[in-house]
Amino acid sequence: MATDRSGQKDDYEVVKPPRDLRSKVRVLSPREAARFDPVKAAEAALEKLSADFDDWMANEALALSSAYTDIQENGMSDERRDTLFRAAHDIKGQAGTLGYPLVGGGAASLCHLIEHVDAATLPLTLVGQHVDAVRAMVAETGQKEDNPTARAIVDRLADVTEDFVSRNGTPDSD
Repeated sequence: MATDRSGQKDDYEVVKPPRDLRSKVRVLSPREAARFDPVKAAEAALEKLSADFDDWMANEALALSSAYTDIQENGMSDERRDTLFRAAHDIKGQAGTLGYPLVGGGAASLCHLIEHVDAATLPLTLVGQHVDAVRAMVAETGQKEDNPTARAIVDRLADVTEDFVSRNGTPDSD
């Protein structure tokens, strides 16, 4: 328990990290600091990692597909819905960074559907269309924003999802 300035005990405890991270960082000399460009260094690190982006996105699409297959085989439950949502949400959050902006749009639409429709009335056909679209865009590298087919699929899924949510969404979904 921590104590505030008046001597009262608070309901929290301050935890000090066991290690000072400054000991892990090398201080740059003035000459090095003048030449160091943190943005360029970050871009170089990202470029180095980018060789793995396709594999990472394929793994994320597989996790989404597996979550959907589990629902198809075993029925909807809160736990399975949450697993599906987490898989879609992970893709939504990572897709832009990994170079798959349209895949992120498809995953965002699926997240919106799951968030705003009760599990009991979640349209599995529409969920499956989202999952199939994400998998196809990842497999066919249709992730680029100038891909007209992928763009049309993502836009149509978003329209159908918004229509379904507006007609069937939960009252607290706004």
